[in-house]
Amino acid sequence: MTIGQKKASDAGLEKTAVKSLLLFASNMSPTEIYLNLKTEAPKEVEEKFYECLDEYIVKRRPPQYIIGYTYFYGYKMKVNENVLIPRWETEELAQNTLLLYDKYFKGKKVKVYDIGTGSGAIAIALSKEEPNMTVKASDISPEALEVARENAKMNDANVEFFESDMLNAVKDDEVFDIIVSNPPYLMTHEYVEDIVKNNEPNIALFGGEDGLYFYRIILRDALKHLNKDNFIMGFEHGYDKKNELNTLIKEYYKDAEIINLKDSAGLDRMTFIVKIKV
Repeated sequence: MTIGQKKASDAGLEKTAVKSLLLFASNMSPTEIYLNLKTEAPKEVEEKFYECLDEYIVKRRPPQYIIGYTYFYGYKMKVNENVLIPRWETEELAQNTLLLYDKYFKGKKVKVYDIGTGSGAIAIALSKEEPNMTVKASDISPEALEVARENAKMNDANVEFFESDMLNAVKDDEVFDIIVSNPPYLMTHEYVEDIVKNNEPNIALFGGEDGLYFYRIILRDALKHLNKDNFIMGFEHGYDKKNELNTLIKEYYKDAEIINLKDSAGLDRMTFIVKIKV
């Protein structure tokens, strides 16, 4: 494994991924790997490990796609080239949505909508963590929705998925208490590592010249789909977009509170819009 970690490091890649690939190739737990450090690996395990290593280091394929799954909020999620790989920042979006629900809705039954769900990670985590949430989720990609439905089934999560370009397919009279989204927010000409740009779906990465294209659409179209008196809307966004996003929000939601939150790295990563009368 040490050789593999050095190769990854020399290639400018995360060497921690090598351990994940070894666990996958050996079908062992971390404890079993530790207990067998001085034992020669079976030939088939060694061959599979080096095949995985080649995919990662030479072909520059994300380890999550090689393995076929990742974990989000403790839940196992299938991932492939049709969906963005869920990041830890997005876990914090889900976590803070749950915390704000507890603070403002205090156990009441609410309707939740996840826009641009991808793998379904946010929707599934919310549904599993808070049974009083009735969760719907949409994506423009049928292939992504197929993955999301598989993940919901695998995690026994009750989420209704449907195809939609932003909010276009939402019924005119449908209203939600919570809307959450992690839309594409990289600027069109923003630098992106090759391992990301060449593998993950670009439609889920780029958000126009200023990275705010989809926020404008959501902020505009969500007005008629939010509970008029009591709602929470939450976004993940670029670390340097807080002020621009706040300005956009004030155009549409003049009487709502704006809550900006930092991620665990200390970066401005989440913004919530809250209006609670009861």
